[in-house]
Amino acid sequence: MGVKITCPRCGGPVRSPDLMHSDWRCDSDGPVSPFHVPRHIDGKILDVARSRVLAAASRPVPLWCPWPLPASWLVTGVGWVGDDRSGVRAAVVACSGPGPVEHGPADVLIIAEEPGVGLGPRFAGIRGPDPGTGLTDEMRNTAAHAWVRAAGHPTPLWVVPSPEGRSAYVGEACGLWLYVISWPAAAGFVLAEDLLLHDLGESVPTQLRFGAPSPYLHGEA
Repeated sequence: MGVKITCPRCGGPVRSPDLMHSDWRCDSDGPVSPFHVPRHIDGKILDVARSRVLAAASRPVPLWCPWPLPASWLVTGVGWVGDDRSGVRAAVVACSGPGPVEHGPADVLIIAEEPGVGLGPRFAGIRGPDPGTGLTDEMRNTAAHAWVRAAGHPTPLWVVPSPEGRSAYVGEACGLWLYVISWPAAAGFVLAEDLLLHDLGESVPTQLRFGAPSPYLHGEA
């Protein structure tokens, strides 16, 4: 299984621990937990990701996936942030299919992460390793912009400013940040379909289908 390993915050290369350093290191972001993305996706690769997430974790990071998937959508990638020493601190599932509003393909990344990891902000196109105090203030004082059900629980999401061409929603589920990031921006309307999020770490639906790797997850778009 080929795996691409990068910095979760900037997508740049990382150097593995050595005799002088106990951490993975990025030249731009310093010590980081490495971001692992298998170059392809199928049932066996998903099982590998599940084993990484579940290994020695007192509270596994969810592998959130819409289920049932929107019509004609497929799972197109998976990734995780962490190593054997730190455990998994973030996980992402990519899904792709026909756009809910515009003609053409649409891609969605669903990310669960601990505070400070920076994977969600990287794909959302926002600064810093977390959404920031502006969002937390808005979450306390403003009605949610969208809702999903994560593991059966109603979960509010708020829009965060992101570069043109994508939409980004952020909330909290299971004590972790939850990001739903879509390309193009209109693909965010998938959230209007009463999206149900299922944790693939708990079980994998037998009808789950896989497609070609997401260009956004692999940094090729």
